[in-house]
Amino acid sequence: MNSIISNDADIAICDIFIKYENSDTLDIRQYACLDEDDKLSYIDNGLAASPCNKIFKKELLIQYPFAEGIMNEDVPTIVPIMIKANKIVYCRDTFYNYIQRDKSVQNSGVNEKRLEIFKALDILETRVPRNKANKKYWDALIFNQIMLFVIYVIPKEKRLFKRCRFLRKFFNLSKKYDMNNNVLWQEFLEKQGKKYKIFYKMYLKLCYYRLFFLASISVSLVNFYSDKLKRPVINNKASLKDLIKVAKKQHRLKNNDYNLSVVVPNYNYADFLYQRIYSILNQDIKIHELIILDDCSKDNSREVIDKIVESLQDYINISKVYNTNNSGSAFKQWQKGFELATGDYVWIAEADDYCHKHFLKNVTKPLIDKDVVISYTDTAFIDKKGYMFMRTIRPEIDLMKTGHWNHDYVNDGLKEIEDYEFLNCTISNVSSVIFKKGNYKKFFAQSGEYRQVGDYLFYFNVMTTGKVAYCAKAYNYYRVHGNNVTSTTKKQAHFDELVRVHEYIDSKIHFTEKQKAELRKRYKFLKKVWGIKIK
Repeated sequence: MNSIISNDADIAICDIFIKYENSDTLDIRQYACLDEDDKLSYIDNGLAASPCNKIFKKELLIQYPFAEGIMNEDVPTIVPIMIKANKIVYCRDTFYNYIQRDKSVQNSGVNEKRLEIFKALDILETRVPRNKANKKYWDALIFNQIMLFVIYVIPKEKRLFKRCRFLRKFFNLSKKYDMNNNVLWQEFLEKQGKKYKIFYKMYLKLCYYRLFFLASISVSLVNFYSDKLKRPVINNKASLKDLIKVAKKQHRLKNNDYNLSVVVPNYNYADFLYQRIYSILNQDIKIHELIILDDCSKDNSREVIDKIVESLQDYINISKVYNTNNSGSAFKQWQKGFELATGDYVWIAEADDYCHKHFLKNVTKPLIDKDVVISYTDTAFIDKKGYMFMRTIRPEIDLMKTGHWNHDYVNDGLKEIEDYEFLNCTISNVSSVIFKKGNYKKFFAQSGEYRQVGDYLFYFNVMTTGKVAYCAKAYNYYRVHGNNVTSTTKKQAHFDELVRVHEYIDSKIHFTEKQKAELRKRYKFLKKVWGIKIK
């Protein structure tokens, strides 16, 4: 109410904590907006139509009655209010808890009630016409309300024939929506691994050709394949006892020719700390010191960190550093880690990530060359429970299809920039990198001026100081769980910052015509899939 009054706004919105009735499932923070003062960002969201995390001016609310008696009755009410509101204010905090019950209608899988979304969209169309002016809103609605249901919910139905019948009914009702040309669908595909990209394309194509039985069989095959091969790649049951065991093992390892400092930045990742520290200590390479940084967490992180440090300090060189105020910047924590580190090399191991037990063994091999300032490995993506859903990041970073990351290499930093790094950030996750210790204070200050692509700028600057080494196996696991910074990227702001970084890179290496052509091609692609403006 304070926000709505002080800003003379029509609507106030806050974030939501999705809390699961099943205690084994971690809570997720659902962001209500990815781009402040951008209506599209409020609507391009799975819970956009929820009225529960919003306050409205009464005169707006009564203009669009709820579609009582059907499921998704809030879609034709909340969406037009947000589109037609003069001002929306976003409260960047989490004041609402949305309880997910296993047996609720929304979580009960496929049933006839779920088809009522089409009735809701028909009512919405009378209030927000599907014309050129509203296309971006409808693209977002169709993707979030219809396509994600096809992609994620229908495949969960285990019975092949029931799934087949439901697909037929669903696509009969969705004929008028051109889902295959939806820009968000294209963006979704680009983020998938090679195998899943093929599956999703085939699955939707079979449905478009009304080959529902074959589409249902393809889902069954993928489900079978996933169930057989799917297993967590992390130690979900890591306990304090396990940490003591691997700490003792670390203590017995021989010293290296260099000292390696490990810095663990943490903010509200108490649930992952045991797993993370276990993965760090369970390496075959001696660790010189382990420094845990906490950026004023609001969960019980500090209680967990206190236990870890107290239990391990007799076996390894471990310390903790607590901020009295939240820094508001990952780069400030990285910088603090570098300043505190006394080793020759620094590993920024983010608290919510994980790694293979042979990560250090492979990423430190190239350090025999003293000119190597960055050594990193391929990265796989895991979910909050540690299940891998993307086995490699290579297709996402090799935008020019060069095959450069298909094998290990050591390359001159400037050569790496001129041939590859000039176009995009080719290091997907800081946890995958070992840095040579250096005076990077200026680099950190410069990166701190960016909210979206500061890591890209930091890697670029460090690369200019020496060589880059790479290991082609995915020994680093980046965890995607809905509460990390990468999950909240603002598309237009991201793009604008990317252009600024490219301008900076150009001032250092002076782009060739070939490089400029690749940049134009990249910008054109981002404009299409992100729906952004290019100045």
